[in-house]
Amino acid sequence: MRRHRSRWFRFLLPLTVVAAGLLTAGCGQHYVVLDPAGPVARSELHLIETASVAMGIVILFVLVLFAVTLYRFREKPGSRAPYLPLWHSSRLLEFVLFAVPVLIVIILAVPTVQQTFALDRLPPAKHPLVIDVTSLDYKWLFQYPQQGVATVNYIDVPVGVPVLFELTANSPMNTFWVPQLGGMEYTMPGRVLPLYLQAGKAGVYRGNSANFSGRGFAHMVFHVHAVPEASFVHWLQTVRQGSPAMTMQDYRHLIAVGTAPEQSFSSYPADTFPTATHGFTLQGGMYMEPN
Repeated sequence: MRRHRSRWFRFLLPLTVVAAGLLTAGCGQHYVVLDPAGPVARSELHLIETASVAMGIVILFVLVLFAVTLYRFREKPGSRAPYLPLWHSSRLLEFVLFAVPVLIVIILAVPTVQQTFALDRLPPAKHPLVIDVTSLDYKWLFQYPQQGVATVNYIDVPVGVPVLFELTANSPMNTFWVPQLGGMEYTMPGRVLPLYLQAGKAGVYRGNSANFSGRGFAHMVFHVHAVPEASFVHWLQTVRQGSPAMTMQDYRHLIAVGTAPEQSFSSYPADTFPTATHGFTLQGGMYMEPN
């Protein structure tokens, strides 16, 4: 019986390793979360790395201790030692078992809290580009209130300029997420939530929803085109001159259930985005809780 199990083990172990390699080979050249393209994403990746190192030290310590225990207290052939489970307290051991988890929590909590509050404010002395985001069934509507244009399922942003996304929903709740630019935020009907992101280099970055919202969830995808400021100004002129104006009929068609291709509009009707935000205001180049 033992020989039979040993043969199966020797056969299954290499097969498992090969299968794991083949399955993970389709994951692409890199994970987008680990390939930051802006200051917000880089700060969040640093937090992930700090947490991974702290947790890795704990896991390594536990595995080493487990191996030492197995080897030190293993049953040896011919051993006649009596089994005498004598227990006594150890204040040093109790202190270590209590202090180490507390220390790890502090190591994780302090930079996390610091970065969370830091990323809740736009960089000082910079005027952000404001983009109003509305998640629909099953598409994304983007409106530029300062420029007066609108797009569907894609946006253009200038490189190096902070972008303040004002997020709401005219559909089931979704999440707005561009992994290479930063973390996600919810889009909820009746609320407007802020999210600050910034592209540090030119490129096209995929965005999507990470909150299941129904049968068309797979189509909740958009693209962020990060371009130099001169190209962004040119794009604005192209949209204003070459794209149609959005009518209320167009808007009603967009908010209806269904998918839509990428589109651009030279203008859009008023009152198609909530005029009052909930929980934040733009003051002094940053968003914060109102007094």
